[in-house]
Amino acid sequence: MNDAKTIKALIIDDSALMRQLLTGILQEDPGIHVVGTAANPLIAREKIKALKPDVLTLDIEMPAMDGITFLEKLMRLHPLPVVMISSHTEKGAAATLRALGLGAVDFVAKPQGGVRDGMTRELMDEIRAKVRAAAGAHVRPAPANTPAVPDFTSLLSASTMRRQGIIVMGASAGGTQAITEILAKLPRPTPGIAIVQHMPPKFTASFAERLDSQSDLEVREAKSGDLLKPGVALVAPGGYHTAIVHAGGGYAVRVYEDEPVNRHRPSVDVLFESVASAAGADALGIILTGMGSDGARGLFSMKNKGAWTIAQDQKSCVVFGMPEQAIRLGAACEIVSLERIAERIVTWA
Repeated sequence: MNDAKTIKALIIDDSALMRQLLTGILQEDPGIHVVGTAANPLIAREKIKALKPDVLTLDIEMPAMDGITFLEKLMRLHPLPVVMISSHTEKGAAATLRALGLGAVDFVAKPQGGVRDGMTRELMDEIRAKVRAAAGAHVRPAPANTPAVPDFTSLLSASTMRRQGIIVMGASAGGTQAITEILAKLPRPTPGIAIVQHMPPKFTASFAERLDSQSDLEVREAKSGDLLKPGVALVAPGGYHTAIVHAGGGYAVRVYEDEPVNRHRPSVDVLFESVASAAGADALGIILTGMGSDGARGLFSMKNKGAWTIAQDQKSCVVFGMPEQAIRLGAACEIVSLERIAERIVTWA
């Protein structure tokens, strides 16, 4: 993290109201100083050179040049930690996922009602926390070329895999890139996967669609009663918790609304704790990049019940918070780089 010095933030948004609100919200944190604002990316380009900010907040929809085009150029020429400011729409969700794929660290969804009235204390805390985390993030721009997909088919055939085994993953900031990279390398017979990525509603549906188009697995947003079958990955829907339950000789998901856990819904801890109870040693748990500690306790429970557990290593994380907390707790059987996690999944299966 950027604890030793004040974090310098630059706000890029065509709305004067949004620039004013974000400035006030961020500067409530004595560790964050808004060094400037810009109404469009062309102005922002000059201010980045002059002010040398540590982190940017970037609106997606702007005149002159949209946020995605600007982000693409920025990550190619001068990578910086970026928190996207997104709208709560399907179009906004799709654009945000594109931004995360290009290397944005995280995003904040604007309030669905009026911006001024919708700025709850919780949302303001979230904005400050995400900017703080982004300032200390390891930026991972999208690779210039699509990496070659390894051929694991001979290792993982229908006759050799654990037929009832299940895989669960949890992630937050940086997780969309990490999960995409892992799933893109996995072959069709991979045991059923359940995923919690911290995201609001609409965004998780778009994320599942994007994963489905970029991997050999069938990926969709989870619904209560869906079975965890080989070749299928289920993404926990935003705004709901997702748990694993017994179903016949296998496992299914239960999707339900309850209070947030660790300030999140879906919560990684909820998923992992349910797997510890339902599947025990018949599961593989993976905690990926993200801020906070959600998932550490649940992964520890899984390990105690005999599951194999993996934490992503610091070097390959965008934000090391979640894996770091799991490692400190003794919840990880092994610490693995992002590039090798798919291989470890196949070896386990």
